Amino acid sequence: MGTLIELIAVVLIFSIPLAGILTSHLRKSKKIQAEIIRDQLELERIKQQNYLLETEKLRLELEKMKKKDYTEESDPKDIHI
Repeated sequence: MGTLIELIAVVLIFSIPLAGILTSHLRKSKKIQAEIIRDQLELERIKQQNYLLETEKLRLELEKMKKKDYTEESDPKDIHI
């Protein structure tokens, strides 16, 4: 019976630091996961901005090409009689 009490005492003494280490590890792990999610959200926001900028750029280029084609078609120098 005396060895059982000693064994329980030893287990309790060593379990407290182990619980602290485990808790600290889990806390750090969750903090890192939160940072990763924040970074992923920022990346998605930047991708969305890039998509909008590229779309606007392509729209402007298309308008420019249409104007260029229209002016070339209506240029009187190109008309041969």
